[in-house]
Amino acid sequence: MNKIQVDILGLSINPNSQRAYALLLKEVDGTRRLPIVIGEPEAQAIANELEGVRPQRPMTHDLLKNIIETLGATVREIIINSIKEGTFYATIVFEFSELEVDARPSDAIALAVRCGAPMYVTDVIMDEIAMQADDIPEIEEGASDTPEEDEDDNELKRLQQSSVVQEAPSEPLTFRQRLEQELDQAIKVEDYEAAARIRDELHRLTGDA
Repeated sequence: MNKIQVDILGLSINPNSQRAYALLLKEVDGTRRLPIVIGEPEAQAIANELEGVRPQRPMTHDLLKNIIETLGATVREIIINSIKEGTFYATIVFEFSELEVDARPSDAIALAVRCGAPMYVTDVIMDEIAMQADDIPEIEEGASDTPEEDEDDNELKRLQQSSVVQEAPSEPLTFRQRLEQELDQAIKVEDYEAAARIRDELHRLTGDA
């Protein structure tokens, strides 16, 4: 099995859906792109690590990383190694061992970014599904991370067409909007002390208005 190293290019949110997010992987030594539709919890877990958000208590993927390290193991790599009926499958490979664990790509990637492990996609998947960067806006179909996420085809198409290539807001956020985003993020990671401070700041802004 030949494999191609990839990295995360972007993670986009569909404003019309709270169920589906688009994770865009890029070929490290090439120009091909591979979009994967994933769920909200996994998208949040990946985004938290990429943005350096540290919850007060370990979330699921942080806990998994802690367990692996406590047991003296090391994640060597993760490989997105197959696609069946529109669903991607991945494997977590451990160092100094023949052990390989089946995983959803989103979970495997969330763990890889925490462990600093390289990410790979088999050449077969890249040859069959990946596309050139210039072709991304024309995406009409794609594969997802779980079978359940393929049920609403129209919603999936809207997500891919509108958000796969969107890596940043088109307009800058206001100070209040940034605070509201930070409050939502603090609540999601259960950092209630930070949430309280941000809420107080929002109240002060409202009082000054």
